[in-house]
Amino acid sequence: MADILTLSVPGAGLRFDPHLGTLAALWFETDGRHIAPLHVAPWLDEPDVQADASIPLVERRLAGDFLCAPFGTSAGLPIHGWPASSPWDVEEITQTGVGAVARLSLQRPVQGARLTKVLELSAHDPLVYQTHVLTGGADGLTLAHHPMLRMAGAAWMSYSPKRVAITPEAAPEPGRSWLAYPSRGTDLAAFPGQAGPVDLTSYPQARGHEDFVTLIEAAGATLGWTVVIREAEDDMVLFLKDPAVLPVTMLWFSNGGRDYSPWNGRHVGVLGVEDGCAAGAAGVMAARADNPIAAEGVATVLPLAAGRAHEIRHVIGAVPRPQGWRRVVDLRADGASLRLTEAGGEVAVLPFRAGFLGR
Repeated sequence: MADILTLSVPGAGLRFDPHLGTLAALWFETDGRHIAPLHVAPWLDEPDVQADASIPLVERRLAGDFLCAPFGTSAGLPIHGWPASSPWDVEEITQTGVGAVARLSLQRPVQGARLTKVLELSAHDPLVYQTHVLTGGADGLTLAHHPMLRMAGAAWMSYSPKRVAITPEAAPEPGRSWLAYPSRGTDLAAFPGQAGPVDLTSYPQARGHEDFVTLIEAAGATLGWTVVIREAEDDMVLFLKDPAVLPVTMLWFSNGGRDYSPWNGRHVGVLGVEDGCAAGAAGVMAARADNPIAAEGVATVLPLAAGRAHEIRHVIGAVPRPQGWRRVVDLRADGASLRLTEAGGEVAVLPFRAGFLGR
């Protein structure tokens, strides 16, 4: 197994840790700006934390993005499954100067399925393209990407149209929440909260909280997206998916609401934008049965079977914030470009690999 894998092209680079499956760092160079959007936990270099086997490996090494399969907790498995907590083999690396590709495979099966990964960078666009393929296996599987951002100050979140947002039956940290549990709402700017409506399009809302909410794509959607505009960093971070494969976006608001090790109240200003196929925070067994997310009309598991393959594609990108932008009201793929429209009517166009998300 390789050491930390680095891919780079003019204007972009990444580091992937094949020992546990984490896209540990990602950066883009645009207009003289260095933008590194992904979060790294403050305890990664603390020997006491790293030696504490009682802390799940994925939490000890919490950083960047990783694939969860199954998503959440499942009996007999580490939290978020083996893809985020066990070794990957590097099968092939190709770097041409204008493009870089890494192909990897997970050493362990996922519910009997073989899992492969492709990471791709291009000098032509400020995006990383990720493809995972699950082949074979059995039973329904929950799955999600788990990218995390950290905001030094305020941030504004914009989303592709959603049919509804739903919180779990119970809060992730009882007594340390600003959302109401359980709750359901269709107005993301006025979602039920502990002390009145909460705006899910702005961050942060309060210090000392942990919260989790699942956003479900609107019926008939052909492109799912989230755009996070960070004020202090003065940048714009994009997440793209195919909603037919990943019909939910689960938001994890982590803002100092965990006082125990290794969190110790210092994990603040963090937003997880977790695009997936899952029953929210419920485990895989709940996702295979009737559940509140499935009741809204979307799949909550990928059906694995012998001879069947599932392809999961996901895109993360980041660019400097266009002057004055706060809200993106429309994002669409238009051939080999992405067209973003701000609330005031201004338009930004970014290069994009046509057809990557399939539709």
